[in-house]
Amino acid sequence: MTHWKMVAGIAAVLAAAAMATSQGTPHDPGPRTGPPAAGAVVSTSGITGGAYPTLNATEQAAFTNGIAQFVEEEGVPDQPPGTGNGGLGPGFNSTSCGSCHSQPAILGSSPGVSSPQVPQPNPQIAAATAMGATNVIPSFITAGGPVREARFVRNPDGTPDGGVHNLFNITGRTDAVGCNLAQPNFAAQLAANNVIFRIPTPLFGLGLVDNTLDATFKANLAANSDTKSAFGIAGRFNRVGGGDSGIQGHFNLSGNDGTISKFGWKAQNKSITLFAGEAYNVEMGVTNDVMPNERNGVAGCVFNAMPEDSHSVAANGISDLDAFVDAIRLSAPPVPAPATADTKNGQDKFNKVGCVLCHSDTLTSAQSIFTGMSNVTYHPFSDFALHHMGEKLADGVSQGLAGPDEFRTAPLWGVGQRLYFLHDGRTADLLEAIQQHSSRGSEANQVVRRFNALSPGDQQAVLDFLRSL
Repeated sequence: MTHWKMVAGIAAVLAAAAMATSQGTPHDPGPRTGPPAAGAVVSTSGITGGAYPTLNATEQAAFTNGIAQFVEEEGVPDQPPGTGNGGLGPGFNSTSCGSCHSQPAILGSSPGVSSPQVPQPNPQIAAATAMGATNVIPSFITAGGPVREARFVRNPDGTPDGGVHNLFNITGRTDAVGCNLAQPNFAAQLAANNVIFRIPTPLFGLGLVDNTLDATFKANLAANSDTKSAFGIAGRFNRVGGGDSGIQGHFNLSGNDGTISKFGWKAQNKSITLFAGEAYNVEMGVTNDVMPNERNGVAGCVFNAMPEDSHSVAANGISDLDAFVDAIRLSAPPVPAPATADTKNGQDKFNKVGCVLCHSDTLTSAQSIFTGMSNVTYHPFSDFALHHMGEKLADGVSQGLAGPDEFRTAPLWGVGQRLYFLHDGRTADLLEAIQQHSSRGSEANQVVRRFNALSPGDQQAVLDFLRSL
């Protein structure tokens, strides 16, 4: 596209937005500018979500080390052998945790070219061909689109799959000589309508969630039961020991103690440790203390002893996985923008139409070993329960107790600076995301109807409130 056409296109979009505003048509105001809501700090690693503000010096150092490991690019060989510095592949989706979790800062969600903080193209494009890799970019990975992982709904014999099929392989990389692993045939699977997508979930503030008692989640879900029932809202928790985790190969990663799982789009992981260990292996192919086996361990493509990352051999006994957990667990939660009359009205309408019945605004953590993180009242705007979201959002994948159209209520803290919404990043428009909640079988149908019945000004206030979070 020529420069003048691009300028003309941008001008047309701005003019349309101005006209919509003048006519009172509600619209998503877009990601808010300013510093990242999670309390960013600027370091040699770039913009990073800040540490929890009350941590002592030792805990702050653990957070800082965690961020350094989180943004480190992984290569294939373990250098030096036995140290856990490497392990990429044989299959992978990107080459560092930070490449996927970087909007509006490290530990966030998917980056994008429209980011007001760190504008960047989809990092998966560069990862695909780094070090001479011969990968073909799948059609659903674009420079201006969200970071995605791909799951196949069904196996070739028609039985449920649901597992992640890595976008890229280490074939052709100069540090993986001899590997000839082929990419999955994504074009054929797309033609068969057998591919669903997931985008990265934000990780800020999850130490508070990890340290919240099951009894607190249960009491919150049981609250206002009559109102929820009248709205058609039920909800249930995914639980450890509930069955297939949804990873390629059907097994349970989370033990069998029967406690509530809280992390991931379908709340398929019980703890931050399990969430991070699964991601390290599934997204980058690095075996670790949680997932010690290669997922694509074919002849000629395994270059390191397993597990490639382990605290047993790591410097100071701190593995990459330990460091990732420190970064996530010790991070500060997002902080909303100062309230205005408009956003206060928006929150009032958010509550009155029933959004808050699932997007719970307040929970309280339990006792914590970390300084200042005990009994904290926090505001995730999520009940962390599973809800039926209907035909529009159903992905056909079951994970644990979560069925094909069930998803964990997405936490809305920090949503004001996110670029993409819903589990597959299908929209960058908050208003469209709200409308996608309504379809046959969704527990949100009455809430969306009530939202649609608001005046245009009140609908706009709700959108403004969400972008203030």
